[in-house]
Amino acid sequence: MRVITLAGSPRYPSRSSALLEYARETLTAADIEVCHWHLQNFAPEDLLYARFDNPALQTLNEQLAGADGLIIATPVYKASFSGALKTLLDLLPERALEGKIVLPLATGGTIAHMLAVDYALKPVLNALKAQEILHGVFADDSQVTDYQHKPQFTANLQRRLDDALETFWQALHRPQQPCAVVNISAWGGACLILSAP
Repeated sequence: MRVITLAGSPRYPSRSSALLEYARETLTAADIEVCHWHLQNFAPEDLLYARFDNPALQTLNEQLAGADGLIIATPVYKASFSGALKTLLDLLPERALEGKIVLPLATGGTIAHMLAVDYALKPVLNALKAQEILHGVFADDSQVTDYQHKPQFTANLQRRLDDALETFWQALHRPQQPCAVVNISAWGGACLILSAP
């Protein structure tokens, strides 16, 4: 079982990366292999000039291809997720998240930024063909303190993170739904493959 964690903040450390580090530690303790990535792994010019052949991107793509899930964390700026993260996601293959469970984590100045995950980030994850995007966790700035040294979370945030990670773990271990094959030979001998409910 392999999970990719991707920190989408242009700054490190950051509040969103603190959430992601907590997720990484929790999954590692559950004997799940975690491959951690952050924007600092990529040369800015490789992202800016869309260099699809840069070695870091190729390695990320290889690890994603063999992964079962992705946890992605981002700050919210101007009612959307990190522009630097969007630049990286734009370089991924069209079906990079096919068959993968995705858990989004986000931080922002106030609770008013919470909907940015649903209206900005999730459509991009859907475009990358994520199998399932779980209900994410949003934290405003007051809920994550001392993130530059030893991050502290409020009790409410801690509970929501634990619940989300438990749901993520269960989704990773959920048997994939079999496909139902419907014979439509009367329409020319073809078969239509539908996902079972």
